[in-house]
Amino acid sequence: MHPIVQEVTERIRSRSRASRAAYLALVDQAAAELRSAGSARGRLPCANLAHGFAAAEGDKPALRAAVRPGVAIVTSYNDMLSAHQPYETYPQELKRAVRAAGGVAQVAGGVPAMCDGVTQGRAGMELSLYSRDVIAMSTAIALSHDMFDATLLLGVCDKIVPGLLAGALRFGHLPAMFVPAGPMTSGLPNKIKARARQNFAEGKISRAEMLDAEAASYHSPGTCTFYGTANSNQVLVEVMGLHLPGATFVNPRTELRRALTEAAGKRIVELTPHGGEYTPIGHVVDEKAIVNAVVALLASGGSTNHTMHLVAVASAAGIELTWDDMADLSKVVPSVARMYPNGQADVNHFQAAGGMAVFVGTLLDAGLLWNDVLTVAGRGLDAYRAAPELKEGQVVWTERTEGSSDLDVLRPASEPFSPDGGIHMVSGNLGRAVSKVSAVKPEHLVIEAPAKVFDDQRDLLGAFERGELDGQDFVAVVRYQGPSANGMPELHKLTPPLAVLLDRGQRVAIVTDGRMSGASGKVPAAIHLSPEAADGGALALLRDGDPIRLDSVTGTLDVLTDLSGRAPAGSPPSTDKWVGTGRELFAAFRRTVGPAERGASIFGGS
Repeated sequence: MHPIVQEVTERIRSRSRASRAAYLALVDQAAAELRSAGSARGRLPCANLAHGFAAAEGDKPALRAAVRPGVAIVTSYNDMLSAHQPYETYPQELKRAVRAAGGVAQVAGGVPAMCDGVTQGRAGMELSLYSRDVIAMSTAIALSHDMFDATLLLGVCDKIVPGLLAGALRFGHLPAMFVPAGPMTSGLPNKIKARARQNFAEGKISRAEMLDAEAASYHSPGTCTFYGTANSNQVLVEVMGLHLPGATFVNPRTELRRALTEAAGKRIVELTPHGGEYTPIGHVVDEKAIVNAVVALLASGGSTNHTMHLVAVASAAGIELTWDDMADLSKVVPSVARMYPNGQADVNHFQAAGGMAVFVGTLLDAGLLWNDVLTVAGRGLDAYRAAPELKEGQVVWTERTEGSSDLDVLRPASEPFSPDGGIHMVSGNLGRAVSKVSAVKPEHLVIEAPAKVFDDQRDLLGAFERGELDGQDFVAVVRYQGPSANGMPELHKLTPPLAVLLDRGQRVAIVTDGRMSGASGKVPAAIHLSPEAADGGALALLRDGDPIRLDSVTGTLDVLTDLSGRAPAGSPPSTDKWVGTGRELFAAFRRTVGPAERGASIFGGS
């Protein structure tokens, strides 16, 4: 193993010793009770159990007998969002597979699944990050009936996967597996889409032309094909051993996709106490699995949202992960994949180049991933060197011995795109922030320029449209966008205009306590700034013209003037302003949410 990976892992283990031990004590006590009872639902009083199978049709005798292992299906299905629409047929497919394997499955509950793509720049985006913790609680409600011996989790995008995972970890004695839906096939090339967005921002094309371009990009069931939070979720979950090997990027509605879904239903039964390979999720997600997830995030140039999500997920398993851990790993983990916005390829190109089998294999060979881990495929991450294929209608796994077939998309760790990870941490007298550098040109990694301060993203967009940002270098400061201010919305709408100014030769960057996922693209950015402006962060003291220096190479972020004696300026939206689109229902979240650096969670453990 790489010495820094070892060092960081041991540091996390030492820091988490008490909390992890307390967590595992609960998991192991519940596991012992489950194993001794034979079936979870067999412990229920008669009235409780009768309620649990009253509506069951053909499975009622099996549920009543309480002998076969029971599997909960927790689903994020809805038919508005492309990533989740394929899940419509999954429950019946999984029920058949579980039944064939000797178990019985029920849909235990649903979780909300909102789309950041639909809500970008809208009021609904201010509920997006909060939805992760709602999903965790919804998962807990689904599993709280104590009817189940294992869990199948149906979720793909943004906050859905971290929420499902955090919720499932609170039932850590249950085996759990994610069943992905896969990405849509490739549409309009990303370079053309990005250019269309910049042209639209400049008024060079009409709304109808812009809509044509977007519709050609997002065109069918499946995950969006760019490498944002949704597809980062899938990579991380597989590397954590919570997918069947190679399940991540198989397209929906294909024979292989259906075979993998069936295989997941059969495999989950084998992971229950009845199946002889009892594998509780609380033991799968340990310190090594968390470090593996961080390494995969950095090596793939994944979404900056996971600098918060992984902290929150780790906490749910009694593990304390910090930004310092991520920063130290980023210095030694090479960038081996280039997918949009870090390059022009999409996830289908990554899959065609060798996909997860090559990705996992090269990181294992470099000593950057822990191999001695527990997974849903058995012990050892070596199983994930294999790729699934169909033979006579059945899925089989074959180890991929050849490397990448497209070195412009996927490279060996010995010949990476860059020697360090695509996510850097920056800190200074403004606080600590995350900087995604994988798509930023080297000459833009350092900028020193006057601040232009905005308290709302719409004000920046308006200034751009009026030409007030033309012909000058500046650092756009967009504040009061943090978790306790307004839910920490993503600020994707700001990327096209700032990219236009960058292309015109201006030196520009953005500093914000909000989020941008990976969508900052080529624009240098320091995001997730903590402490946020609404919690007394220095961001609230800035004024137009204050010189700011962002150095993503050395990892520094400073205002180059004395702020002492200044009073905060601006403010987050007041309670009477933070209404509409259901936002008033989440006022308690604003009051209790933790800082970005601690996972931006409402749960005490974060």
